[in-house]
Amino acid sequence: MFADWGPLGGLGLLVGAVLALTGAGGGALAVPLLVLALGWSIHLAAPVALVAVGLSSLLGAAFALREGIVRYRAAGVLGAAGMVAAPLGVALAQRLPQGVLLLAFVLFMLFTARRMWRDGPTAAGRDQAPACVRPEGEQRLHWTRPCLWVMLRVGALAGVLSGLLGIGGGFVIVPALDRHSNLDLRSIQATSLAVIALVSVSGLTAAWWSGQLQPAAAAPFAVGAVVGLLLGRRWAMRLSTRALRRGFAVVAVVVAVMLLLRTLSHL
Repeated sequence: MFADWGPLGGLGLLVGAVLALTGAGGGALAVPLLVLALGWSIHLAAPVALVAVGLSSLLGAAFALREGIVRYRAAGVLGAAGMVAAPLGVALAQRLPQGVLLLAFVLFMLFTARRMWRDGPTAAGRDQAPACVRPEGEQRLHWTRPCLWVMLRVGALAGVLSGLLGIGGGFVIVPALDRHSNLDLRSIQATSLAVIALVSVSGLTAAWWSGQLQPAAAAPFAVGAVVGLLLGRRWAMRLSTRALRRGFAVVAVVVAVMLLLRTLSHL
């Protein structure tokens, strides 16, 4: 099974393309695709998905760093909290039964679909007085105690979800930064990619240590995701963001229903 690069590479290609086109979502699709298309357990799929999500996010963050739009201090604080919390998610995943994890993923996919169907994060949805403010004309955030607390809380939640479900945490980080800061969307997405890359290192280390990670399966999936990300970047600026987000929302609902039916059939 693990020696077959074709199906794994193809699925990884799709995950990387979605990550490039939507700014998130690749991690949310990675685990369901492996579970539904290849019949894997979520315990096997989550670490493999995290390899692809982490590597793709690292590449995307590197491009964004070159463009100067990553808020690296915010990424460092979020990433540090996430790296501490990710092993907790891995430990929980080892102790929870397959059915519970699949149901958790169904709920997460439906939440993701609802958020993607809407127009996504905008300045109108932010707090009137966000905790983290970038002064006009400056690039750096003005750090305060409330801002630090928000960053630590969001990073920890992203870390737990990353270790538990292998989803990377972008769907926690992006809306949280949009709500609690006045950063523009491109900077938020770029910073999120940097955090996901950092958090993935911790989650994968914990998965490797516990024997959950299968490198032979992760390699083709990760290579496919990187190729998909590079190809998707070429199309990301040409296609309607709203159409892409809503298309992903429809796919997410379909995947959630299929996961639910699979879960119920095994009860």
